[in-house]
Amino acid sequence: EVQLVESGGGLVQAGGSLRLSCTPSGFTVDGHTIGWFRQAPGKEREGVSCIKSVDSSTHYPDSVKGRFTISTDKAKNTLYLQMNNLKPEDTAVYYCAQFYYCDNNKFYTRPNSWGQGTQVTVSS
Repeated sequence: EVQLVESGGGLVQAGGSLRLSCTPSGFTVDGHTIGWFRQAPGKEREGVSCIKSVDSSTHYPDSVKGRFTISTDKAKNTLYLQMNNLKPEDTAVYYCAQFYYCDNNKFYTRPNSWGQGTQVTVSS
């Protein structure tokens, strides 16, 4: 059974930073394409980063490129999302998930492959 547990969210002022963590069980972070998406109230789900298992390439949409960095720690079997220069529009619940495909513009999650999410709130 695949389970993912996100942590690290919180309230931060615009310009601040947060680091999200995701610890999966049932699979290893280097054995699957894995990443993050977010969902804000009333808005569509948005993929914000992924790291591909085939070549460890990382991908980001323009909305976060240069500000967010995805990484993994294989020894800890943990996925991270370092978020810098946060903006109020980054406010959302952030989820880590397995993806069956991703690139800078497309993020397709595997069914039922994400955790409970962690809230990120950026105040102006």
